[in-house]
Amino acid sequence: MRFHVMTLFPDMVSGGLRTSITGRAIENHIFELNIVNIRDYSKDKHKHVDDYPYGGGAGMVMQPGPVYDCYQDIVKNMDKKPRVIYMTPQGKVFSQSIAEELSKEEELIFLCGHYEGIDERVLEEIVTDELSIGDYVLTGGELPAMVMIDSISRLIPGVLNNDDSAEYESFQDGLLEYPQYTRPETFMDKKVPAVLLSGHHGNIAKWRREESLKRTFLRRPELLGTAELTDSDKKILEKLRKNLDFPE
Repeated sequence: MRFHVMTLFPDMVSGGLRTSITGRAIENHIFELNIVNIRDYSKDKHKHVDDYPYGGGAGMVMQPGPVYDCYQDIVKNMDKKPRVIYMTPQGKVFSQSIAEELSKEEELIFLCGHYEGIDERVLEEIVTDELSIGDYVLTGGELPAMVMIDSISRLIPGVLNNDDSAEYESFQDGLLEYPQYTRPETFMDKKVPAVLLSGHHGNIAKWRREESLKRTFLRRPELLGTAELTDSDKKILEKLRKNLDFPE
């Protein structure tokens, strides 16, 4: 898989993604990261890429020309038009299911806006998806792009040392992940749950599922509406409702 990032701040993106798990995956050629500076496509001698908005208003708007030329340079050798993701608080909120969908693509382009945004005409021309990481405003699209690439890349085989990790993480089956423990066995008078020390894989799996359901029920109950629940899961949730006096 190949990620392309169109940005005015390539060092910011490189510094964030060429470290830790994503950095190792890039070094091992599990996926590719191509960071392209939009400013390199400015025809202005001072490399300006923004101008005042028509109609007035505060701030500056990124010009369409450099963005379009940058995009054309990226896609010139591609066999088909790739998905181009524009980070904007006006977009659909990014989720695990979207990450799973995008992880199946061979090429993804992330367009990072800045200032007051990007000229609408070039967005209409090249953007296929508008995504947000939450209902708040950031200085630019670089941080959301890094968040999405980190999330998507974890689903690529070989990125995680243990490929089972992605399967059992939060949201993978619509539920929050169960609590995790490691050594020491006792910390500040708190002991690791005995079942995790038992070596009985069936009981451990059952405990983890129950804890996952309980955590989701208490912290993110809205997720249960779309989660993949078995009859056994539903009985556990019903018991939780009764014990905690929660409404239906």
